[in-house]
Amino acid sequence: MTASFSEISGSTLEGMNDEALDSLPFGVVGLTPDGVTKRYSAREGELAGLRRETVIGTDYFDEIAQCMNNFMVAQRFEDEPEIDDIISYVLTLKMRPTPVKLRLLKGNAFSLRYILIQR
Repeated sequence: MTASFSEISGSTLEGMNDEALDSLPFGVVGLTPDGVTKRYSAREGELAGLRRETVIGTDYFDEIAQCMNNFMVAQRFEDEPEIDDIISYVLTLKMRPTPVKLRLLKGNAFSLRYILIQR
């Protein structure tokens, strides 16, 4: 059984192939340390209305999710050496304001930084 939104680890996410990532019931975005999108789940694509092919390789905070390019999300990945935190958030870009839970994951045990999005 797959771990839940609040329990899944960054190491587990990194070990998943795209099919397994796509089967998760919440959105997943995996970013390089400089903010380039390397992983983008089908579930997130469905909910955000964006195709994986158009998101992979982009600067996530500058090109895709400008509403997260702030001290609450993007800056935390810069400032904190490790993160495992769930925050309430409202997505606003290109959509009606949508309340979500974001889980921010960054750690030494995995190479990407992850944003999990539960709607």
